Amino acid sequence: MRREEVAALADVSADYYARIEQGRGAVPSGKVLGALARALLLGAEERDHLFRLAGRLPPERASRAEVVSDGVRRILERLRDTPCVVFSSVAETLAQTPAAVVLLGDTTAYSGLSRSAVHRWFALPDVRERCPAEDRRKQSRAFVSELREVYTREGSRSRAGLIVSDLLDRSEEFAVLWDAHEIGLRAEDDVRRFVHPAAGLLTLRYEVLFTDDRSQALVVYTAAPGSRDEKVLRDLTALE
Repeated sequence: MRREEVAALADVSADYYARIEQGRGAVPSGKVLGALARALLLGAEERDHLFRLAGRLPPERASRAEVVSDGVRRILERLRDTPCVVFSSVAETLAQTPAAVVLLGDTTAYSGLSRSAVHRWFALPDVRERCPAEDRRKQSRAFVSELREVYTREGSRSRAGLIVSDLLDRSEEFAVLWDAHEIGLRAEDDVRRFVHPAAGLLTLRYEVLFTDDRSQALVVYTAAPGSRDEKVLRDLTALE
């Protein structure tokens, strides 16, 4: 990528990024280094090396299940202009392509239980603005169904267990759906609709590829060939 592209993805000026490359000025903060690592789609070892080069301690390493494999990372690098997201088993964003940031926002920026898209959906209602109102009930049921599958597989002391416990106290809607014990809900046609703040309504197909242990999922969003959605998505991602 060009210097200007990296700077834009990391939300810093091109001049500041040039100074970092040349070792001029103050040592960049950990936040800036983390943003650069995400913009460059660095693996865990590469990210840690970047921090050490800057004279800072690397952030605490995530568990193995949260480190995107080299193979998946190579796929992301080849699909930079396609919205792709790598999720943990509880829908925490582990990596996303620049095109996914344009479509969905930077969903790697959350912390705590709010790293999980399921937790955000019930605890932070504003995130629902990117989903059409008529689709939200269906999405709520699907999220709870998917979380129940992980909870059943990983147990009450897992990350899924922490999310369930917190949401049962926090959200009446979640509690009602959890008591329904629904399993295996997913859009039959593998279609998701998004309300983009600039482009309006988009209807996209999605494909999901799981790792062997199902600890991570790569989700790829595409538009129907020749459709308005394809043109809008192409125009959006050309701006990233």
